[in-house]
Amino acid sequence: MIGALRTPEQQIVTVFGGSGFLGRYVVSLLAKRGYRVLVPTRHPNLTNFLPMGKVGQVHPIQANIRYPESIRHAVMRADHVINLTGILQESGRQTFEAIHAEAPRLIAEAAEKAVSFIHVSALGADARSESAYARSKAAGEANLMTVRPDAVILRPSILFGPGDNSFNRFASLARMLPVLPLPGCDTRFQPVYAGDVAEAIARAVDGTVKPGTYELGGPEIRTMRQMMEFVCEVTERRRAIVPVPNAIARFQGTVMGALDKLTLGLLPDEIITTHDQAVLLETDNVVSEAATAEGRTIQGMGVTPTTIEAIVPSYLVRFRKTGQFDLKRNATTTTPDLLAPRSGGASSDFQPEQASGPAAIEPPDAVRSIR
Repeated sequence: MIGALRTPEQQIVTVFGGSGFLGRYVVSLLAKRGYRVLVPTRHPNLTNFLPMGKVGQVHPIQANIRYPESIRHAVMRADHVINLTGILQESGRQTFEAIHAEAPRLIAEAAEKAVSFIHVSALGADARSESAYARSKAAGEANLMTVRPDAVILRPSILFGPGDNSFNRFASLARMLPVLPLPGCDTRFQPVYAGDVAEAIARAVDGTVKPGTYELGGPEIRTMRQMMEFVCEVTERRRAIVPVPNAIARFQGTVMGALDKLTLGLLPDEIITTHDQAVLLETDNVVSEAATAEGRTIQGMGVTPTTIEAIVPSYLVRFRKTGQFDLKRNATTTTPDLLAPRSGGASSDFQPEQASGPAAIEPPDAVRSIR
């Protein structure tokens, strides 16, 4: 009803986790649609990227999802609430239980007046999983449904896009190491573009998405090895990929997790794979057949997913040895048919009248002889 009665400019959307990777896409898209956006964050002074849209349209406010009163302040005027908060590994009071399991319920209870509630979980959320991450995601969904059974729950596979923590990490490892030890080498994933997930979220805010749980994956399924090979191809690096058995990956994760704590987080993030993450890498992360059959996918939400080939090379170019400044690669030794002085044959696309500039002029005989 609210969409028919009020314009986006008259509606407020509170986006928890709006300062994160996916959150930046969501906030930008909502601002383009005209919504007024509040972004609760622990450090509003660090969100200098948020001035997007019109003046005052996007407004960061101080809040902490571990404190109910802080949450109530953030949602008291909200027409729509989006929860994007999530962590990949625990640190101090930032635990899976607090962020993934409890926060969705606390936010939903405080946002009782909100017309819509959109919660982003994770593909692979499972209450029976060995992974604490997957169990906490499933607990968060269950806790949310007790308060808001009409919520829209989105479960994306691994996200990609400029600034991601997946393909950028792979490329960084390929730059650092001559040999790439790879846990979960044959595990399948369905990478989905963050911009497409943001579009799905925005459509839920618009009111065009029915309540329910949706599984979001890209147009292609690739194994971990195939994704790493793709990154090596894009960055033009030849690296040997060595599969790491699950048992060794778990042990390595335990050791790396302990070292990360002992060094107070000084180890490079690229080389750290915790025990819990090693467990996650043992299970496929793809859209289920049931979700596909029932239309609970990103395509079912009216969004055409983008391939990794269309996006990833544009931001991995910096990992090449010569980056984007390789003149030899971009140079051409022939004149395009469109601008050539004469036709190249029956199959030629010789159409100088359609070119944006004049056709190339063939140099005089004197000039050719000098060359």
